[in-house]
Amino acid sequence: MAEPKKINLALQGGGAHGAFTWGVLDWFLEDSRFCIDAITGTSAGAMNAVVLASGLQAGGEDGARERLEAFWREVSNEARFSPIKRSPIDVFLGQWSLDYSPSYLYFDVLSRFASPYEFNPLNINPLRDVVGRMVDFDKVHACRNLKLFIAATNVFTGKIRVFSQKEVTLDAVMASACLPQLYQAVEIDGEPYWDGGYMGNPPLYPLFYETDTPDVVLIQINPVERREVPKSAREIVNRLNEITFNSTLLRELRAIDFVTRLIEEGKLSREDYMKVHLHRISASELKPLQASSKMNAEWAFLTELRDIGRKTAKDWLDRHFDDIGKRSTIDLKQEFS
Repeated sequence: MAEPKKINLALQGGGAHGAFTWGVLDWFLEDSRFCIDAITGTSAGAMNAVVLASGLQAGGEDGARERLEAFWREVSNEARFSPIKRSPIDVFLGQWSLDYSPSYLYFDVLSRFASPYEFNPLNINPLRDVVGRMVDFDKVHACRNLKLFIAATNVFTGKIRVFSQKEVTLDAVMASACLPQLYQAVEIDGEPYWDGGYMGNPPLYPLFYETDTPDVVLIQINPVERREVPKSAREIVNRLNEITFNSTLLRELRAIDFVTRLIEEGKLSREDYMKVHLHRISASELKPLQASSKMNAEWAFLTELRDIGRKTAKDWLDRHFDDIGKRSTIDLKQEFS
């Protein structure tokens, strides 16, 4: 039997849409042709990463798959007590969005005029309790078969902070997922942090400096391009958020393209610089989803996203398995033209 191919994974954040990433991870863990060398993640991507690492250390690939399912089921169970749910109109229309939900609309307006220090002075975050229950961070630290990197944004400096494996704690994961309109900044070692997506969604550079695996698979859940002009106030805000959360990723991709061209032209030594093989797994089914659906944690929605993720991963591997270890499957020049 051939030796498993080593890959690195880069996991974007995106709220409930992170269940798509769960599906992709589930397929990769099921496929014995692969070995995951390292993961970098932000927000929901960070949560998927630590849950996987904890399960992997406890019970191997099967343990990681079981832990991921248990985590997302627990997220859904916790959401049953949330007042923010789909409206009867959304349910009738078969939409997963919360755009007609009175509670969602109320909270959306409130978050524009009041800060979480005002409307949530006790800093209650049920998701923190879920992560704390579902992740054994001692096992995360002990997981030698996987390198882990979690990103957050330092509020004071505006710079990215990447927490390496031994530094990953519950606070670090919650900092990585801390949207400032919803949650109070997470303080770590006297420094406040917000969502890592502002400065890296996710950061790729730790995979180049800390591993010798050239193949990076980006699991992308936030679309870079949309071919329609947003018209409503909510659509404009949502598109601005997408652009902001993708901007640092695009800069890193440009840097990868630049270094790759220098290596190919013989201007940089292959002995000193690693030529990165970049890949991307994304699904067209995510693009039509409204941004409000990122707050929809209904089990039927999460499992639908999981199934889309599994199918997308399978289809991608059927097309590109032979490319892994040999070449990129993203044309970066086309990305920026």
